[in-house]
Amino acid sequence: MSDTSGLTTPALVDLHLAPTDKGEALRSLAQRLVAEGRVTDLDGFLADVAAREAQAPTGMGDGIGIPHCRSAHVTRPSLAFGRSTRGVDFDAPDGRPADLVFMIAAPAGADDTHLQILAALARRLMDPVFTGALRDAGSPGAVAALINGEEVPAVAPEAGPAPAPSAAPEAAAPHGELRLVAVTSCPTGIAHTYMAAKALELAAARAGARIEVETQGSAGTTVLAPEVIAAADAVILAHDVEVRDRARFAGKPTVDVGVKAAVNRADDLIAQAAGLVAEYGGGTRPAGAPVPAPRTPAGEHWAQRLRKYLMTGVSYMIPFVAAGGLLIALAFAVGGYQIASAPSVLGHFDLTSSHSWAAMLFQTGKASFGFLVPILSGYIAWAIADRAALAAGIAGGAVSVAVGAGFLGGIVSGLAAGFLVLWMIRWNVPRAVRGIMPVVVIPLVSVAVVGFLMFVVVGSPIASAMNGLTDWLNGLSGSNAILLGALLGAMMAFDMGGPLNKVAYTFAAGALTTAGTTPDAGSLKVMAAVMAAGMTPPLGMALATVVRRKLFTAEERENGKAAWVLGASFITEGAIPFAAADPLRVIPASIVGSMTAGGLVMAFGSTLRAPHGGIWVLPLIGSPVLYLLAVVAGTVLTAAVVVLLKGMRNGAAAEVPESPVAEKGLAGV
Repeated sequence: MSDTSGLTTPALVDLHLAPTDKGEALRSLAQRLVAEGRVTDLDGFLADVAAREAQAPTGMGDGIGIPHCRSAHVTRPSLAFGRSTRGVDFDAPDGRPADLVFMIAAPAGADDTHLQILAALARRLMDPVFTGALRDAGSPGAVAALINGEEVPAVAPEAGPAPAPSAAPEAAAPHGELRLVAVTSCPTGIAHTYMAAKALELAAARAGARIEVETQGSAGTTVLAPEVIAAADAVILAHDVEVRDRARFAGKPTVDVGVKAAVNRADDLIAQAAGLVAEYGGGTRPAGAPVPAPRTPAGEHWAQRLRKYLMTGVSYMIPFVAAGGLLIALAFAVGGYQIASAPSVLGHFDLTSSHSWAAMLFQTGKASFGFLVPILSGYIAWAIADRAALAAGIAGGAVSVAVGAGFLGGIVSGLAAGFLVLWMIRWNVPRAVRGIMPVVVIPLVSVAVVGFLMFVVVGSPIASAMNGLTDWLNGLSGSNAILLGALLGAMMAFDMGGPLNKVAYTFAAGALTTAGTTPDAGSLKVMAAVMAAGMTPPLGMALATVVRRKLFTAEERENGKAAWVLGASFITEGAIPFAAADPLRVIPASIVGSMTAGGLVMAFGSTLRAPHGGIWVLPLIGSPVLYLLAVVAGTVLTAAVVVLLKGMRNGAAAEVPESPVAEKGLAGV
């Protein structure tokens, strides 16, 4: 029995995939998964696929597309396969449309065995014999047998010449057998992680080198042994998420790239590693030796790297925002705003007193809020220079709080700590000092320098800027407040969970930390406006599917039912399936509705201390009736605009006929 046995069936294979549009092709393959009972909610699953597509293109080059995701709507690990004559554009790096499309569906709670099945398939996709056999297969049954490992490809491996390596043999030859270690990882840990590992293994074999790869993916990780790392000449890190325990590789020449670079340019990476070994003298290097400058991923702009650093810090900060904000909001709901002046519950706690419970919630939430800026700063630094930068980043964030520089100061201290430590770990220090560099010298010097920077150089100016921002937010009224609410609303709706949406949310969450205990602070109004604007797009789409059913497909009408709950819960991504199917009408309608909701909330003066929750935190919202009125207004306007725009499209032709395939798919739900 193969590792991939049962992954697909002939019914999940389409040898004549007709759509050339990516969205339509994905829907066609997903409908097969629904019809076979392997997906329970078509549009919910497609929303998860779209969210993964938004992170990075899934076109692998050489005519292969691998859309994939982990989803709660998947019942078992499955694969739907499509073969297209005209090709489907998956934004592959070589620009070639995909004629082989593998839609990989993994359950959200899949166990290791199931995930290993998908990992095994991902490795096979790098084998040209396997993909060639799929292109030649004459029936769905033959394709299913190949994918499930029940049939061996008829073409012998030696029948086709191996791809010519870029320069690896020449670069590696002077060193004898080049010894390499590598780590691969991607956001979902299903496909790219294992394809990159296989590509590096094949490229190393072509170059006459030895390589061991640690795949930090969903199917579990076999950690590289310390002795293997010690014996390696160089390291290749191919990753789109942070490498776990990166400090293990300190002192080794390192090639640092995105995971797709390993999939598409594995030979080049082996050659780069060989060049680094030659440049730094070759052979094993002692731990603690200077780390060569990491290679920047090809084509990655400095702004992209900066955004990655900042979003890493934000991602670690958000749990503290959510916990602290909700606890403080609950405390105010139970004990009123005067609870902020209650004495410490330490030694004054009464189990039978609601006032004591409210004070405990407030003081715990306030303590959680105290970590926001240090965590933001620390993990920005960590994203730049790994674990060695954590101490300086967190200390710099704490100083930022002490001097009143807030989250803007935390961003500055995190960047300063990260780049300072990144520079320090490359120092060429005497051998006697190398052992204490990561545990004594780097923390001592970096914390002192960042502390000086925040206390003496930039802390006061940033604190002044933060005070100005706080005063501005607290003083917003009239047209200024409405314009800010409308702008934030537009950002929330434009990409529905993408970068602009996250920028608006991060601004609101950061401003939330400056709110203090003032019940009507401007920063609390900003948070309320952002949440209302984020609720509006899915609610508007849900309403539109009710008032003009014939403008939407059966699948969209089903998705509209889920969009009611998603929108009410402040999950803007609930509108993604509608936007993916008809972006030119859905996105403008969503922007108009969200701008209306955000502007009205600011005009009404509604406030919100909780950073999430939708209608479920309604008791914690200031002026809740007016807040709901703003959300309803934005929802109605969104629905009206999208109905108008869809109705104008070819008149009566805009009414979508039911698809036999779609009906079959829904029957399987």
